[in-house]
Amino acid sequence: MKIQLIRNATLKFYYGGNTFLIDPYFASKHSQRSFAGKSPNPTVELPVSVEDILSGVEMVLVSHLHPDHFDETAQLALPKELPLFCHPTHLNTILGMNFTRITSVEDQLYWRNLEIIRTPGEHGVGEIGQRMGDVAGFILKAAGEPTIYWMGDTIWYSKLEEVIETHKPHIIITHSGGNRFSDDTPAIVMDKEQTIDLCKFAPDSIVIATHLEALDHGSVTRDELQVYAEKQGVPASQLRIPADGELLEF
Repeated sequence: MKIQLIRNATLKFYYGGNTFLIDPYFASKHSQRSFAGKSPNPTVELPVSVEDILSGVEMVLVSHLHPDHFDETAQLALPKELPLFCHPTHLNTILGMNFTRITSVEDQLYWRNLEIIRTPGEHGVGEIGQRMGDVAGFILKAAGEPTIYWMGDTIWYSKLEEVIETHKPHIIITHSGGNRFSDDTPAIVMDKEQTIDLCKFAPDSIVIATHLEALDHGSVTRDELQVYAEKQGVPASQLRIPADGELLEF
């Protein structure tokens, strides 16, 4: 199997004989508003063309509808007949985008030989977390392939420990940018400390850190995460921090 980080949370999977995307975000550099007053978003261009990203794609998973996860450019670029799976609370909104093959993941479902299980998430804490709305993560399973846990936009908390203990994923994909709207507000996704806490909780899993260096409210860089991991004794063989466009093979 192969996983390609496109940018931010956008991933292209070659898994179980299927090719699919998670959270397509195709906006050009600086075409969206700032989140933290530092820069228009995204702060970097796509590493490959939209045409190349869409080549061979047979299905799309959408975790939530924030503009850095399923933006207008992607909504227009995706073929409307592609199978698209989403959180139940987002179904009606996506129907309004004229996609014709939308399925909400209530709990667990199968597509071809792929098992998709929706997992919980907390997109921040307190009032900010409530305002950020519903999010999803996904467990992905296919015969003969490693089990993947794509955590999505979430902080690290006890329910995610339960997901890991239940499914024992071989690969865990995190959003590790420590994104926050200002210096005095809490992070709305995992930061470097929480990412390392996860690595230590699941030492037998390979952790792939994404959602880095693409948005102006990110507070963690790849280098910072790598240095912190080394100081905490987490080996590079466990924590992978891919560059935009990088293809990982397992």
